Parts: sequence; C-alpha cells; structure tokens
Amino acid sequence: MHGPGDIRFFDRFAPLYDLVMPAADAEPLDFALDRASRPVERVVDIGGGSGRATLALDVPERVVFDLSEEMLARARSRGLDCVRGDARSLPFADDSVDAVTVVDAFHHMPDQQTVVEEVYRVLAPGGVFAVREFNPETIRGRGLAFAERAIGFGSSFVSPNELAGRLDGAEFEAAVLDTGFEYTVVGKKRESH
Repeated sequence: MHGPGDIRFFDRFAPLYDLVMPAADAEPLDFALDRASRPVERVVDIGGGSGRATLALDVPERVVFDLSEEMLARARSRGLDCVRGDARSLPFADDSVDAVTVVDAFHHMPDQQTVVEEVYRVLAPGGVFAVREFNPETIRGRGLAFAERAIGFGSSFVSPNELAGRLDGAEFEAAVLDTGFEYTVVGKKRESH
C-alpha cells in the first residue's frame, strides 16, 4: 500500500524490485511475532509488494496486501496469497488476524494513524502489529528520506519512539525492539478482561 504517486513508481519498478532489494531479515520479524499472546497462524503483510518479507514469515497462512497490482503479480508468481487494497480500509473482519506486518513500507502510507487504527480493528486480542522501518534519526535514514522526496515520493518517516507513541495512543501495548538505520516496533492488542 503506497501513496497514489508512489504506486505508479512501484507498478513500473516491480520487475526489478527483487533484483535490487535484499531479502528480508526474518529474525526481527520472528522476535516481534513472538510477542503475541496467541498462536500466530494468520499474518497479513501490509505493503507487502512482491512478497519479499512475507516469504520470511514461517506461519501457516500468509497474505500479501498491497495497492500495486504489478507488485502483487510478483508475489502471486511466488505462490503467495494476495489481496489488493488500501490499508486505510482493510477488507478483513474485526479480530480476524493474528499478526500484521509492515516491512520497509510504512513511510509510503498516507494517513498513517488511520492505518494503525485499521490494524487494531482487524487484529485478534493478543495479536501483534510488527513494523520494520527506516529511522529518520540516523544519517542513512535522513539520506533515504531526502532521496525519496527528490524522486517525488510522498514518504513520511517516523522515529521508533514516535511510532511506539502512536501505537500506545491507539490502545496497543507498544515496544521498540531494536534501533539503527532500520528499527522494529511492535504493538500488541490488549486482551479484554
């Protein structure tokens, strides 16, 4: 799921995407999913594009969710289940997903708070929202933000603490798991008492 201007780029770039992007690192994602207090059997990878990060997830049901049809075609060619749509209006039932991941894509999403609220809605109690993102507080992160603006992306990067604060504000139990050029923040949906 990307901003409208970003979508055209990803549609055009889809055939080359996996050639220039490194494979996703499964370890931080596994660590984040381990924070769930329920079995993680169904994961939706928002902004999952070609399925690069989805493939790193070792769960029974993995769904790639993205707005770019060309990127989803790449994911389908890898045998992954795909759903096309906008993360501001997720086509999943309330409390129906065990985990939601966003890897290297949250900064492309307009109305990030609406996305956070939608993820909260579809997550089952005890489920987790794991975000792997680039840190604009690092030198490399500032360079990436500048480069994306220069090529016309509508990117909006947030720091690990800012993202954790947004998740807390949306009723998640949030934690920053690691920091650096890339960071991981996880929010667990509280279980009702």
